[in-house]
Amino acid sequence: MDNQNLSLEDELKTFIVESLELEDIKPSDIDTDAPLFIDGLGLDSIDALELGMALKKEYKLSLGSDKEENKKHFYSVKTLADFIRNTQA
Repeated sequence: MDNQNLSLEDELKTFIVESLELEDIKPSDIDTDAPLFIDGLGLDSIDALELGMALKKEYKLSLGSDKEENKKHFYSVKTLADFIRNTQA
């Protein structure tokens, strides 16, 4: 992704829409602090798997096997951005 002018949060919103092919959602529709799953954006477990794989590839992330920990990281765009920043620091 070549989005130097975008914040990581905005970049992730575009990334989520493109990687999950969300046809009815624009990146600007996604609230940075809203839940990505069930409530909020309404993604499901299949989306979580696809998103996790895409994020690992794009951002060189290493996701652990602790489901509760991963849930925290994937809660919202903000928590995901914080996780990426901490991982890449």
